[in-house]
Amino acid sequence: MRSLSQTQTIRITTGIRHMLVGAFWFSVMSVLVKLAGQRLPSMEIVFFRGVLTLGMSYAIVRRAGIVPVLGNNRRLLVQRGVLGAAALACFLFSLTHLPLAESTLIQYMNPVFAILVAHWWFRERMGRAEWVALAASITGVLLITRPALLFGGAASDIEPMHALIALMGAAFSGSAYATIRQMPAERPEVVVLYLPLMSVPMSLPFIASNWHAPTAAEWLLLVGIGIATQLAQTSMTKGLQVEKTARATMTGYVQIIFAGAWGAILFGEAITGWTVVGAMIVLTGMLSLVMVRREAVAIDE
Repeated sequence: MRSLSQTQTIRITTGIRHMLVGAFWFSVMSVLVKLAGQRLPSMEIVFFRGVLTLGMSYAIVRRAGIVPVLGNNRRLLVQRGVLGAAALACFLFSLTHLPLAESTLIQYMNPVFAILVAHWWFRERMGRAEWVALAASITGVLLITRPALLFGGAASDIEPMHALIALMGAAFSGSAYATIRQMPAERPEVVVLYLPLMSVPMSLPFIASNWHAPTAAEWLLLVGIGIATQLAQTSMTKGLQVEKTARATMTGYVQIIFAGAWGAILFGEAITGWTVVGAMIVLTGMLSLVMVRREAVAIDE
């Protein structure tokens, strides 16, 4: 009789490894944002993150020899950039005001919003899996945030407005991804370039009225945010290039586990039973969506 080890092997493909590394670096970025956000306004972090990634993204586009550098469908590219910048602002705000696991989980609802927006804007059909994912997402978020209006004495201490801003971030992300779907001919490097290209000028009015000069330690955190973001995006791009979309996207959800671990270890954030149940419901809906759809939405942070 052959042993179990001889008959069964666990194989982690190159694509999955890239996705795991990318999820890890995105979680590191979230930790650094939360640390920097203890004193710096979230819009200031958006600005510095945008400046750093703008330089790196522009260099990548030029090195790739892409002409024109600013792409062809500039109206949709600007729309994608504006929506992505709004999503980034909301997400970074939620990272500094919500527990890491909760803010990350809510952000991962963006595929549902992408489908809804595509349905409303571009008349794309919604199937059973999409409606199941939507219902699961709403149910899961309600269990995680537990508004007093519905849960009474069992309500959470999460500020409803902070949860709403996190949801707005997921909605803006979904809208940005739905816009990207209308530009299949644009180079990915150009599409990525428009996020910092829009986020930098959009954040300027906010930091001009609420400027906090970073300390030496905060400068290190800001640089770390830019580096971690670039490493994460590079790893996940490689993973999506060589791995099936469904498998790659499902692996990306490991970031939620990383976020929960970082939150518990570094910030003493308790993971309640409500959060676990809500997360399981949301992830079940997301996984059913990813497994049914051949073309899933990739997360851009």
